[in-house]
Amino acid sequence: MTQHIALTDQTAEGAEKPDAAVVRDALGVGVAVGLSGFAFGVTSAGSGLGLLQTCALSLLVFTGASQFALVGALAAGGNPFTAAAGAFFLGVRNAFYGLRLSQLLALPRAVRPLAAQWVIDETTAVTLAQPTRRAARIGFTVTGLSLYALWNLTTLLGALGAEAIGDTRAWGLDAAGPAVFLALLAPMLKTATERAVAGLAVLLGLGLLPVLPAGVPVLVAALAAPLALVAESRRGGRTGGDAPDDPPGPDGRRAPRGMDGTSGAEEGR
Repeated sequence: MTQHIALTDQTAEGAEKPDAAVVRDALGVGVAVGLSGFAFGVTSAGSGLGLLQTCALSLLVFTGASQFALVGALAAGGNPFTAAAGAFFLGVRNAFYGLRLSQLLALPRAVRPLAAQWVIDETTAVTLAQPTRRAARIGFTVTGLSLYALWNLTTLLGALGAEAIGDTRAWGLDAAGPAVFLALLAPMLKTATERAVAGLAVLLGLGLLPVLPAGVPVLVAALAAPLALVAESRRGGRTGGDAPDDPPGPDGRRAPRGMDGTSGAEEGR
């Protein structure tokens, strides 16, 4: 209800966005990110997965960060279960996106299972940037459709062309997906806590990479969020728990407090 009122207010204030502009922005994101599916296809084939396995990952999983984490861990010789666990935990964030988008889009119940497949970083970013529900639905649909189609097509082309390209590490294609993900994530880190979580996750992941099996540093990096939140709550408890002192009187001394917490000057009134 609150979301509906907010969207109505934005429209009333003249924040409505032309459909053509929404489609243009959504296609821009879909095409730009969809092309990196080629890098995933090449990387997946280079890690030892077959053509059908590679295409199935893009068709069924369809979350680039999780897909790259899985094939990256396998390529490094990691345990398949550990690699799958790392990919799973990276994909859990999409469930939280879905909670937000379900209220914003308010889609019919019959199409929600299909729309859930498109709940990823890019569709969420485009949807949340829209001022009205109509624009949000258009942005979500166009981004999801264009990205899903192009990502799967380029995955197929990348897997087919992997043998012609040769060593994917020499081309640096295995870093294309994570680079796109970081480019989308960076502008969203607006608060000090969010930046602290991201920075701590990077330190944990890179620091533990040489000493832990492939795929495990990704799981350990997830501890950055609770650690940063605990540190923030402790800092808030130290700074926000004390009552402010009374201003000093004309003689420069502060009035003593009574038993109920009021100052002497208040008790005298």
